[in-house]
Parts: sequence; C-alpha cells; structure tokens
Amino acid sequence: MALAAAAAASSGLYLLPTSLPPPCLLGSNPNHLSLGLTNGLAWRRRRGGPATVRCAKRTGKRRYPSEKKRLDRRHKELLRQAAPEEGSAGREAGFWRLSKLAVPARVDPGKDFTGVSPPLLQAIAKALKFPVSSMLPEEAFSVIRKSFDARKILKEPQFVYTVDVDVKKLLDMEPRTWDFIARLEPKLGTIEYMPDEKVASDLISMLHRQGSVNNGSICSQQKKPRVAVVGCGPSGLFASLVLGELGAEVTLLERGQPVEKRGRDIGALAVRRILHSESNFCFGEGGAGTWSDGKLVTRIGRNTDGVQAVMKTFVHFGAPPNILVDGKPHLGTDKLVPLLRNFRHHLKELGVTIRFNTRVDDLVVEGRKVKGVVVSDSRLQLGSPNQALSFDAVVLAVGHSARDTYSMLLRHNVDMTPKSFAVGLRIEHPQELINDIQYSELAAEVHKGRGRIPVADYKIVKSVGEGDAELPEQNRSCYSFCMCPGGQVVLTSTNPSELCINGMSFSRRASKWANSAFVATVSSHDFKPFESHGSLAGVEFQREFERRAAIMGGGNFVAPAQCVTDFLNNRLSVTTLPPSSYRLGVRPSKLHELFSSHITEALQQSIIMIEEEMPGFVSSEALLHGVETRTSSPLQISRNTCTYESTSLQGLYPIGEGAGYAGGILSASVDGMYCGFALAKQLSLFHGDIELTLGKAQKQKGFVKY
Repeated sequence: MALAAAAAASSGLYLLPTSLPPPCLLGSNPNHLSLGLTNGLAWRRRRGGPATVRCAKRTGKRRYPSEKKRLDRRHKELLRQAAPEEGSAGREAGFWRLSKLAVPARVDPGKDFTGVSPPLLQAIAKALKFPVSSMLPEEAFSVIRKSFDARKILKEPQFVYTVDVDVKKLLDMEPRTWDFIARLEPKLGTIEYMPDEKVASDLISMLHRQGSVNNGSICSQQKKPRVAVVGCGPSGLFASLVLGELGAEVTLLERGQPVEKRGRDIGALAVRRILHSESNFCFGEGGAGTWSDGKLVTRIGRNTDGVQAVMKTFVHFGAPPNILVDGKPHLGTDKLVPLLRNFRHHLKELGVTIRFNTRVDDLVVEGRKVKGVVVSDSRLQLGSPNQALSFDAVVLAVGHSARDTYSMLLRHNVDMTPKSFAVGLRIEHPQELINDIQYSELAAEVHKGRGRIPVADYKIVKSVGEGDAELPEQNRSCYSFCMCPGGQVVLTSTNPSELCINGMSFSRRASKWANSAFVATVSSHDFKPFESHGSLAGVEFQREFERRAAIMGGGNFVAPAQCVTDFLNNRLSVTTLPPSSYRLGVRPSKLHELFSSHITEALQQSIIMIEEEMPGFVSSEALLHGVETRTSSPLQISRNTCTYESTSLQGLYPIGEGAGYAGGILSASVDGMYCGFALAKQLSLFHGDIELTLGKAQKQKGFVKY
C-alpha cells in the first residue's frame, strides 16, 4: 500500500484510501477494471495533471451495497415499529398488505379476473403460514394489484398479486387464524401492517368531503375569480375540474375539436390524407394521449395518493374498474372517447365554459402580469379577427406540439430552457413474433387479447458509451417508448411539410402488429447547430428531422421505412418491405442516414444488445419507421415549485407535458390537479392543506419519460 501511495503521489493523482480504484472509474462490467482506470488517468493527464478523484452520490438501484444494507435495516425497523407486538390484542384489527404473491399462470383464472381464486388463497396461506388454504374466507381479502411476470429467469410464467388482509373480518369468519396473525412478522417488500385500510377516493368525492367536513376549507366568494385554462389535455382537464369544483369561473380554451368531431377529422387523415392543422392526433379534446394506447403508467409513484385519486376519477367518469388493479393499466382509444365525453359533461354542470376551435394567439400583459388572452377561431386562417378576453389567471396546459405557443412566449421573454428528450424510430413486429419471444409455448394463450394471458409487450433500456467523459455526445440511453402491443403506427404531424409518427392501440389490443418507439436521448450538445434559436433550439432540432423524414418518404405523408437487418448493416437492399400497419404507406429509405452518426450508432448498438436478450427481435419481418421526435417537450417553462406560477410572468401557470413537467397521461393529470389546488389557494378559494390529503407533489425536473 505504501509503494502504491507513493507512486500515485509522484504521478499527481490522489486516490481514495482504498486498495481498489474508486467506483466512478469502473465500467458497468467488473472485467473492465483496468480499462476504466486507464481511461480515467488519461482523461486527467490531458487536462493538466493533478486532480482529486471524487465519486458522485448514487441513488435508487445504483446505491452502494453498504448504503443499501443501511437503508434496508432502517426500513425493517420502521416496519417492525409500525406493527403491534406479536401476540398483543392490537393485532385483532387493522390490515396486513401481502405483496409478491405468485400464482403460476397455468392455474390462474387469467388476466381479466381480479377476484380471489383458490390458487391465490394457496399463496396467501403460504404467506400467513396457515396450513389449509380452503379454510380461508375469500371475503377477508382484497386484490390491490395484479401483474403478469414472464421473465426467463423464472421456472414458469406467473401472475403476481398484492393483497390486503382485513384482520377483523378474517378473525370473525375463521377464528383459527388468530395464532398465525399473532405471529406474523413484517418483512420488507412482502408483508406490511397498516392500522387502517389505504383507500383513496376520486377527486370529486374528495372535494365534496373537504367542503363539508373540513369546516370551510373550501371558501365561497360573492365575486368568483375568472381563470382561463388553455388546453383540453389531461393537465388542463384536471386543473379545470379542481378550480370549477372550488368555485372559480373557469373558461377552458381548446384549439381543436371535441372528441367526437376530432375522430372524424382523424378518419379523414387516415383515409383521404386530409390533415386538419388544428384537429388531429395532437390537437383536440383529450390531448395527444387520446389517440394513443391510453397507458396509465407513470414514474412518479403508482401508489401515491395523488395518482390514486386520478385513477379513481377516471373510473368515476367511466373507465373500467380493473385499471385500479392491473399492474400495467391502459384504456385504449375506444375507452378514452366516452370517458372524455363524461368528463366534459361534468365540467359543464359545474359551470365551466368550454370553447372549442379557439386558438390562443397571444397573452394580454401589463407590467409583467398576465391580464388575459387574445384568441381567434382556429377554423379560420391565421390573421383573422381576434378577441381579447380578461382573466385573473391563465393556466397554460398546452401539449408538446404547440410550437406556435412557444414562439409567442418567447416574444414575451418568458423564461424557458431547452430540455433533454429523445428521438428515434418506431419499430414494428408481428405481434405473434413478440408473443413467441416473450412467452414461448404460452403464446398460444393470448388469442388476440381475448385469452387468459395478456398480449406480450416489452420494456427495454440500454446505455451506450456510458462513462466516456471526453465524448459526451456518445453517452446515450436508448429505450423503448410508448410500446403498443396489438396496435398500429399512426401519423402525428401537425404540418404537411413535416412527418412524425406515434403508435396507438384499442383496449383489446387485437391488432396483428406490435410497435414501439425506439429512441435515443438527446440534449444540449445535440442542439448546437440550432443554438441561434435560443430556448427553442430543441424545437428546431425536432423540425429538422421531421422535414428530412417527409422528404425521404416522398411526400403525401408516406413514411420512410427500412428493415431492421438493413438498418444494422447501413444498406438498402430491398425494394419491397414487409407489411406495415401504417395506413398512409411506407417507402424503402436509408433511415441509417437520417440522424447524425452518433444517434444512429447508438440505436444500432442497442438493437444488437436487445437481440442477445430477445433472440428473434432482429428479424426480416421487423420494420423501422421514421421518424419519432415528440417523445416529450423539448423545453421547460420555469415556474415556482410551490405556487406553479411562472417565474417571469405573474398570473401565468405553465403545467403538464407541454410545459416540461410531465411525461404521460397520469403525470400530466396529477400536475394539473396540484396546480388547480395551488392556484385556488392563491385566489382564496381553498384554505385547506392538500398535502395532508394527497401527499407532496412530485417535482419533475429535466428529462421526463414514461
């Protein structure tokens, strides 16, 4: 050790007091120890010699083993303290949550069954160490979550349950279970005691309860404050719902059509190639997520009270109750349309004024304070007569495709910053191929979404060039995004000279194709050619590749496409392509020349890595479509983390995906809901503490994805 330390000192490199190089110099592969150290030394020598090696703080799954053990011990102690002592009378009430209860797929009733089956009772009996499962009363158990696990590391595919045990009901119906409940030990991640049942209510019921029980936390005013909500997507709808319920005079402004007419406009695009610039896959009631898969997954915490309130509200407006139990809940466009119609009718009953075909062209600003908006009829040409409307506050809930709104905000010097997002291609396989890859012999149980086993999907994340500090443009995360099993590829352009695509599915997911965006992260160093556009550099970056894709496709909304095998070999060897679900036609194209070499090589390397894990993924039947650029907002509008108000314009409240604070239907809905409460508090419509009911809001910063 002394010799090593002396050698290190003479070279000008100061190592941490350990016999191994610090973890920040190691690659993900422990066999690359010497390579990681060599690269680290060379990097520092090129920058002028002495430097102290420091390691970044690790969080989540990347924590050091010692830190994980310390946190586990802490969590176990908290679990033990939360539960009544073994054998005490306190155990005669309350609830136990049992997680990770595995039921083999061959004996489970199937994906659509959310009750308590005999095989599940066997898993519960095993967790309770109760000898006879048939003696357990089904009524004492509630299924909280059910998901399907077909990973290859398992002996066989299985359904995984989370179940709540009502102790009082269980002991009343089967007293002989007392000895086992009395000895039950809390276990991290599998067994947890709760004094009360965790039951989140829908937002409407919660607001009504707040008004009647909390002694005036909801305040009435003679003169109602006037609020404009711009955008009828998830964040705008939930902000309008909260503000309308709390007594504001809300006007909801949407540039597109109501969902019924929007459907006809989308039909005209798919059949007759007629693009309505204000009513399409991106603009209109429900936002861009309406004609998508309707995924209700999120990275902000599925079990948080805020997310549960949103989910229960969806059920209140007509969503099937099984979304509350499904491990990967989704609605599908066919279920979203009637849900949105019910949502709209409720808002109107509250007195919310909804104006469709109304585009917000400008803000009315006096002394750096927003006093209203300037609107025009979106069915007329730009430059047509407009109207100024006065409001006390403006909630900006536009989607990530409202590029004209970004330009308008820039004219008002609103503080915006470019944000990392992702671009790439949409890959499509026959659904039967994905079923075979994921399920093997169990694939026959899928039956186009009507069988016992869910239609197979996948979620992929790969890192390319990780740890190369000298070449940051080569450090990228490549991942699947908006995976649509049993779906189709659709056009999401809002301009006829640009071409971008997305995927969608109906609730049953019965199509014969499976598609997913396969994208690579991009950030500020990728936007340098467009830095003259300032905070809109990411927007121009998107436009550049959408224009290139339109040219590659030959116009008329034909999508450029390429077989995966050709993409990997940087060639175009075919003149005919395998079938595609994209209804406007595909054209053989050199997609490997579409992006910069850094992005293309990252996508290629990742696809090769996927093939190692999912043999058959690289196939002559697999087709890549260009281009997928609108994975999330390319910028973020700065706002106060507590009040949700813009940091540069008083009275403006930017929320949702378009503002850079959400990455899907659920997170956008939650953001709109919390903003609604925050604004209501500023307008003296609400004096309660929403965090006591819904917990703290998740603060979204930087890169956001599903």
